[in-house]
Amino acid sequence: MSQPIYKRVLLKASGEALMGSQGFGIDVTVADRIAGDIAQARAMGVEVGVVVGGGNIFRGVAVASKGGDRVTGDHMGMLGTVINALALATSLRKLDIDTVVLSAISMPEICESFSQRATLYHLSLGRVVIFAGGTGNPFFTTDSAAALRAAEMGAEAIFKGTQVDGIYSADPKKFPDAERFDHLTHSQVLEKGLAVMDVAAVALARENSIPIVVFSIHEKGGFAEILTGGGRKTIVSDN
Repeated sequence: MSQPIYKRVLLKASGEALMGSQGFGIDVTVADRIAGDIAQARAMGVEVGVVVGGGNIFRGVAVASKGGDRVTGDHMGMLGTVINALALATSLRKLDIDTVVLSAISMPEICESFSQRATLYHLSLGRVVIFAGGTGNPFFTTDSAAALRAAEMGAEAIFKGTQVDGIYSADPKKFPDAERFDHLTHSQVLEKGLAVMDVAAVALARENSIPIVVFSIHEKGGFAEILTGGGRKTIVSDN
């Protein structure tokens, strides 16, 4: 087995990835496949933290767009991320992967509360750590949560699993002639306004010198392949 380039990474998966071809909710088959990809990374000795979105269940901005309170909407979205985190943890445990869910919102009957100390402790024991509840604050996306948790856990890279195999100048599904990039700097992503992660997330990653590796979450085994330097991806780094 090839040696991984990174020893500790943060995987960011969208909620939409978990629903597969369904219009809503969680496709257990997809959750199991993503869990299998994470298990491959663990088998290589890579320490893995995971942030999963909640868009397959609820988006806070949907409330605000209808005239509701954005803060309440974002709290509802955070609960959606907890549901997804529990589902992915269940899929990992079926593979005998020791996993813990840490939530930014205290709910001790369901999962442990997040702290950097707890994160580093669980990683030291070889556990996969799934971060739920976003940042715990409204007005911040789970992309921002991914960059924040990556910095807190000392991740060597953020792996952003998307619907396509890298960063394009436009949505390649809508614009077949869109330009694909193999490498960009954090500043170029911000200057070009590329929809990879939100501005706060990219800026935080840049500030902490954390590369962002964008790849397709739908390619079975793709996560492990890219960890060893292969596969199709776009790397955002200042090196």
